[in-house]
Amino acid sequence: MDTLPVSYKKVKVYALIAYLLTSIRHILDPVFIFEDMQKSFFFLFIFGFILALSCQETIDGTLKKFNNGSVAYISPGALKKERNVFLLDARKIEEFETSHLKDAIWVGYNSFNLKRITSLIPEKEHPLVVYCSVGVRSEVIGVKLKKGGYTNVKNLYGGIFLWKNLGYTVYDNSY
Repeated sequence: MDTLPVSYKKVKVYALIAYLLTSIRHILDPVFIFEDMQKSFFFLFIFGFILALSCQETIDGTLKKFNNGSVAYISPGALKKERNVFLLDARKIEEFETSHLKDAIWVGYNSFNLKRITSLIPEKEHPLVVYCSVGVRSEVIGVKLKKGGYTNVKNLYGGIFLWKNLGYTVYDNSY
């Protein structure tokens, strides 16, 4: 598995920082929202981006911290070349509806149901690639699939975040 030196930026941290900065600024200057909004939002974006970068963790570090390697990884580049593989999305339904890989099947995480998968994919040796945001939840689902008898299960390294950061296409429910 070739390692990819791409960092995973904590989007939630960025959003929280931007929200807090905006809230503080509004308290200090109530007419702020009506003043040159372009400059204000640009400042918030740059400041939040810098703070988010200082809080980032590498994908490799995150996966080493939370995963135990019980499901083999497949890189986004290798997956791009694969044919005849089922893609299983282990994120929340709201995340799936916002963006997912082409032809992916939503399987969820908290609501994962092995019987549903068995009815959709009865061939236990068929190649499956499970993904989530970065690859942590998908490993848990991959383990459940393996325990359920599936023999060809892989975890997308870096998840949909790395897939998108590499410039690969994602889809939403409007296509």
